[in-house]
Formats: sequence, C-alpha cells, structure tokens
Amino acid sequence: MRPSGRNLSDLRAISIEPGVVKHAEGSCLIRMGDTQVICTASIEERTPPFLRNTGLGWVTAEYGMLPRATNTRNRREAASGKQTGRTVEIQRLIGRSLRAGIDRSALGERQITVDCDVIQADGGTRCAAITGGWVALRLAVNKLLKAGDVVSDPVVDHVAAISCGIYAGQPVVDLDYAEDSVAGVDGNFIMLGSGRLVEVQMSAEGATFSRGEMGQLMDLAEAGCAELVAAQRAAL
Repeated sequence: MRPSGRNLSDLRAISIEPGVVKHAEGSCLIRMGDTQVICTASIEERTPPFLRNTGLGWVTAEYGMLPRATNTRNRREAASGKQTGRTVEIQRLIGRSLRAGIDRSALGERQITVDCDVIQADGGTRCAAITGGWVALRLAVNKLLKAGDVVSDPVVDHVAAISCGIYAGQPVVDLDYAEDSVAGVDGNFIMLGSGRLVEVQMSAEGATFSRGEMGQLMDLAEAGCAELVAAQRAAL
C-alpha cells in the first residue's frame, strides 16, 4: 500500500491554472498533489552570443525553491552568492527538455526564458516544472503568433515529465516525498506528446533493478505522461 492510498499506476491530483502572473508573456501554476510550482515564460528579442546571426532561437530555464517550500527552511541561494549543484542540474534539465518540443528556426533569433519557482515541495518538483513550464512556453509562443512575430508555430509537440520508481518492492508512478525519500529505485522520464523519449534519469537508491522492472517503469511513465499531456491540453 502506498502512503497516499493510491494504486501503483495512479498519479496525484493534477491541476494547471494558466495566466497567474500578470506581466509574463506566459504563466501557470501547476499542482501535482502537494507539489506546487509557478512557471513563467519571458520573451527577449535577443539570443545568447553563440547564436547571433544563425537564425536560431533559444529556450532556457531557471529553477528555484522558496525557503519554506519544504518542511524546514532552506537558505536562499542568493544569500550564499551561488547556486547549488542540484539547482544548476535541474534547470539545465528543464531547458533541454523544453527545447526538444521547439523548432528553433521557426522561433527566430529570440530567447524565451522559463522560470520555475517551487512554492511547495512534496516530491517531483523537476517533473512538475517541466510539465508546467511547457504550458507557460506555449502561452508565450501564442502571443508571438497572434502578433505576427513568427510565421509558423515553433511549438512542435508537448513536453511532459513524470517520476517513477520502485517503492516497497513495487513499481509506482509519480512518487511523493514519503515514497521518494525511501524508494529503492528512482527515475524521471521526460517525453513528447508523441510518446518519444527526451530524457530518462534512473538510479538505484539502495536497490538495483532489472531490465524487466525498467520496462514496467517505462510503461507507467508512458501512461503518466499521456495523462499530463491531457491536463496540458485542458489547461489551454
């Protein structure tokens, strides 16, 4: 039995509320159970120096967690003058994932920055950030299309992410903190709406896993991401 009482293949309750930040070109608040992330997308009419005069656009991401998003207060990273390795790794993952759903030629020489701010954490924050970040990105691109700033739609597919792991010897989807903190195997699966994989992060956290168990986790992830894509569509 899972601590939440969910079945092995059940996701937590999902809600995506678009347009929560007035000034951002795209924004949403995504809730996956008790995990809540505000995602905003900001358009800049410039690209990083390495892309100048290439005709290609860029999508990047930043990630942060409010001090009391967790059970105990975390010190603001700005106070220490540098980001933690975890933060850097997560925001690079978000950026890579979102770029997989974008035609950078169609975007043109501009940059969209997706900021993902965790206001409450209960496991799966990077996955929620990717799933909500795509909605914010989609809304920002809609503004470009409406204004005629891009000729064709740069968004080529949905991008969604879900965690899967082995908890108490059984494969489960969408781990909350109670499961994630003691899971024998933990993984994150990022997929396009078409079902193609963007990235898989898997690690043994005290127990190893077989190829067969990996397949079971893949099946759970595929069904979970399909459910998240449906939630993205409903939000839009």
